[in-house]
Amino acid sequence: MKSDIEIAQAATLEPIVQIAKKMGLTEDDLELYGKYKAKISLDVIPRLKDKPDAKYVVVTAITPTPLGEGKTVTTIGLGQALNRLGKKTITAIRQPSLGPVFGIKGGAAGGGYSQVVPMEDFNLHLTGDVHAVSLSHNLLAAFLDASLDHDNPLNIDQFSITWPRVLDVSDASLRKIVIGLGGDGIPRETGFDIAVASEVMAILALTSGLQDIRKRLGKIVVGYTKDHKPVTAEDLKAAGSMAVLMRDAIKPNLLQNLEGDPVLVHAGPFANIAHGNSSILADQIAIKSGDFVVTEAGFGADIGAEKFCNIKCRYSGLKPNAAVVVATVRALKMHGGAGRVIAGKELPKELVEENFPALEKGLENLEKQIENMKLHGLEVVVAINQFNTDTEKEIQFIHDRAVKAGAADAVLSQVWAKGGAGGKTLAEAIIKATDKPSNFHFLYPLEASIKEKIETIATKVYGADGVDYSPLAEKRIKLYTKLGYANLPICMAKTHLSLSHDPNLKGRPRGFRVPIRDVRASVGAGFLYPLLGEMRTMPGLPSVPAGTKYDIDENGKVLGLF
Repeated sequence: MKSDIEIAQAATLEPIVQIAKKMGLTEDDLELYGKYKAKISLDVIPRLKDKPDAKYVVVTAITPTPLGEGKTVTTIGLGQALNRLGKKTITAIRQPSLGPVFGIKGGAAGGGYSQVVPMEDFNLHLTGDVHAVSLSHNLLAAFLDASLDHDNPLNIDQFSITWPRVLDVSDASLRKIVIGLGGDGIPRETGFDIAVASEVMAILALTSGLQDIRKRLGKIVVGYTKDHKPVTAEDLKAAGSMAVLMRDAIKPNLLQNLEGDPVLVHAGPFANIAHGNSSILADQIAIKSGDFVVTEAGFGADIGAEKFCNIKCRYSGLKPNAAVVVATVRALKMHGGAGRVIAGKELPKELVEENFPALEKGLENLEKQIENMKLHGLEVVVAINQFNTDTEKEIQFIHDRAVKAGAADAVLSQVWAKGGAGGKTLAEAIIKATDKPSNFHFLYPLEASIKEKIETIATKVYGADGVDYSPLAEKRIKLYTKLGYANLPICMAKTHLSLSHDPNLKGRPRGFRVPIRDVRASVGAGFLYPLLGEMRTMPGLPSVPAGTKYDIDENGKVLGLF
């Protein structure tokens, strides 16, 4: 079979103006970036407000291996399949970070015959939104250090500063740095995060419009004064300039999949350190433009989908009708203790040969993730993303256990190999699931205390016995309660490789407690984020980065991207 990039480059694309027409949009609603991509004007939102809402489906997964389990492939393939069945469907996904593109995972456009195209544009810069986020974030950092250098009129305690700089490259050497040396500024320790970890990116994903993003940017807290009062971007008089830089980035991007269906691509926060979902604005446009909207939440149902429900849906006001939980045979065996998955290395034979004891044990993870979606009142369909080493007996075994655990259905997904045709059964199952009334609800009320919200997520979603707080976390919770931040939703920052805080605890861990080492405030984005263990907000490159395989030929054609 052809590689992903060969399939994408062989595709015949429709002009983006024609893709927009399928959503009921005109060329006047677009800002064209060449022939095959465009930004959508936010003026369409009030114009579409009286149209009926589409069915709203979120795609999530079991706890993944480091390779991922095909969530984006399934999201795109399901959209293609629904369109083939005559259901006008728009897919809404995140823009990838250049860190993973050139690092471990490679591109994020889907794969096989379920991809977003043009694939190179999607993975490389797109329309520059991530760069706008970086500039806006780093402008605030520069304003902050300039204020310190010019006699510190805001009386900022430099040891309280929480605002780093950002860069959209995985560069571990920049995690901890010292700035201001050589007489150029106030020397202090700081660091770099990857750009998509910026609160500005989270704000972009959660904003409701241009005036709202201006207000949210102003609320960003960068540190505290020496008498413990928050210092904001508004205090530093940086928020207006930050909004200027985000003026175009706020508009969702329109692309297409390999079968010529609309795909909205906007924002890209990570799910382990932020809320891990594409933008509310994209969903608001999509939900008024068709019969179905299929969106994706980052990593497993315990992370991205929990945050989709309790953060994104809370701010958007949109209610999902059903959830897809993606599972693979290989990942379930891994959760059953049958071998390690290491990026860049061949899978061990224990994961590609029949091993029912490991599969049975590993299915506990799938059962918990089904439970997690049902905690929010959602109908669940399990998509078994097929690899060529999977057997019929293994597929049937997963189906039986998933249905017994409460899934509405568990079906084979072959969208990687067959595109929309390979997702027909999945699409039919989703149509059936969304015909039932939605019983969606939040996991906790905002009025609950910070600790009550943290403990609800830890015990109900992760399955922990309880929560332990460090002295620093206790201090932060007391401060945030005093400052009036206690009514914000919670965005847990934890590993994506386990239901727990510990990446080494696979399957469905039991008998553990969750340690909270710190709690930080993203006041502009509108959430508090507790840190569970050591969370890296700047990834590093592997020994053989994916980017070593990329190049261009004599005609400028991109080679090796996957």
